Amino acid sequence: MYKVFFNDKTVYFSDDFSKVNDTDIGLIYKFDSSKELRHILDLFINKSHIQSLHLFHEDLSMLKKEFMACFKLIHAGGGLVFNRKGEFLAIKRNGVWDLPKGKLENGEDFKAAALREVKEETGLKKLIALQPLISTYHIYQNSSKKVLKKTKWFEMHYQGKKEPVLEEKEGITKHRWVKPGKSGFIKKNTYRSIMDVLRIRDLL
Repeated sequence: MYKVFFNDKTVYFSDDFSKVNDTDIGLIYKFDSSKELRHILDLFINKSHIQSLHLFHEDLSMLKKEFMACFKLIHAGGGLVFNRKGEFLAIKRNGVWDLPKGKLENGEDFKAAALREVKEETGLKKLIALQPLISTYHIYQNSSKKVLKKTKWFEMHYQGKKEPVLEEKEGITKHRWVKPGKSGFIKKNTYRSIMDVLRIRDLL
C-alpha cells in the first residue's frame, strides 16, 4: 500500500520527504501521533480543494499500520477478465466504467471471492483465475465511519463463448470487450484504482 484513493484524490506514503512532488496541491504530514493523523484525514476527506495527502515517516511499515487503524477495513476481490481474442471485459456500473469485483463473504479467500463476484456480476462461468495482479486501496465515508477497502485483483481467462449476462440489480447496465490500447473511452470515465489495474497489464 503506497497510495490510497478517495474519489478523485490520492493519499501517498513515503519514508523519504524528498520524494514528495512539490508541484502537487495538497497536505504534507510527517507522522507524529494517531490523534494528529485522524485530524489530517478529516481535513483531507472533507475539504474538496485538497487533492492529495502525502504521509511520510522513516518507518513506513508503522505508518501504514497507523493509517489502517483509522478505518474499518473491508476486503474485496476482483477480476480482469480476458477472452480468447485477448480482449478484456469492462462493465459500466452506475454510469462509470469498472471491472467486476465485490466483498469477501465469510470463509472466503480473495481468489474465491473474485471468481464468485465475476460470475455473479457477468454471468460468465468458464473462468480460470491466475495469480494476483495488484491490490488497490480506496477510502470512503459510510455514515459516521471511515472505511478502507482493499481489493485484490486477479487476471482471469474466459474459456466460454457466451456473452455476459449482467447483474442489473447491482447497477451494471453495459459491457464491452476491449482490445488492449483501445481503452480511451474508459480513461474518460473510470476510477483511478481501475486505471492502476489496467496499467499493470499495459492495457491503456
